[in-house]
Amino acid sequence: MNPSLSAMLLALGAGDTLVAADEWSHRNHPELAGRPNVGGLTDPSLEVVVAAQPDLVVLVPSFEQRDFRARLEAVGIEVLALDPKSFEDVLGAIGTLGRAVGRSAAAEARIAAIRRARDAVETAVRDLPHPSVVFVLQREPLFVVGSGSFISEMLESAGARNLGAELDGPYPRAALEWLVARAPEALLDSSTDPQPAPDYWAQLPSLPAVRDQRVVGLGPGTATLPGPWLDRAVWTVACAVHGSRLPSCADRAELRP
Repeated sequence: MNPSLSAMLLALGAGDTLVAADEWSHRNHPELAGRPNVGGLTDPSLEVVVAAQPDLVVLVPSFEQRDFRARLEAVGIEVLALDPKSFEDVLGAIGTLGRAVGRSAAAEARIAAIRRARDAVETAVRDLPHPSVVFVLQREPLFVVGSGSFISEMLESAGARNLGAELDGPYPRAALEWLVARAPEALLDSSTDPQPAPDYWAQLPSLPAVRDQRVVGLGPGTATLPGPWLDRAVWTVACAVHGSRLPSCADRAELRP
């Protein structure tokens, strides 16, 4: 019932266990075509889920799905709730799903690869300057990465000072005036707006990030999905923060945002 959880199962080679998936999972994973679409995260269909006859429904215990979970349990369907907010939460979810579908070894291997990547990034950026950064999730209205999420932890591992951490919540709304006043040295933008990030933020030429050409657009989900590929994500964030200052990024095209 969540694209990050579907991505975990697919990464563990357990795609055959998915008898149905949510709308976003279908959009992100063409290999799910032909299996029932149970609807969006806020309007799932109980009828479609029941018809798929699952042994287990896995969901994130969001406000929207709280009632849906109760309805599933009322008709006797087992529910596993996973809430991958922090970096360790994501790794724990991978491990839990792996055990649930008999892919424990694959899950542990994926977790180990993520931990190695995070350690390698922290080592690589240790002696580099730590720029002030704002990570944009949505432009209008402006939402940024705050504190307490796996993205904020990746920013820290990547040697960035996350200015959004001073705001309340993991994904707070911010005023444009706040952004201008905080003057980030680098700006990471993962919004879904079609206009390229450097072009959009050129409207604020006073920002050091704009002036120094350190505005980086990140593809949707590249670093914002709490899924099985955080090893790639943490390198992507590090390369977005440091650019050519980080030799690993200059040498490997797949790490460049």
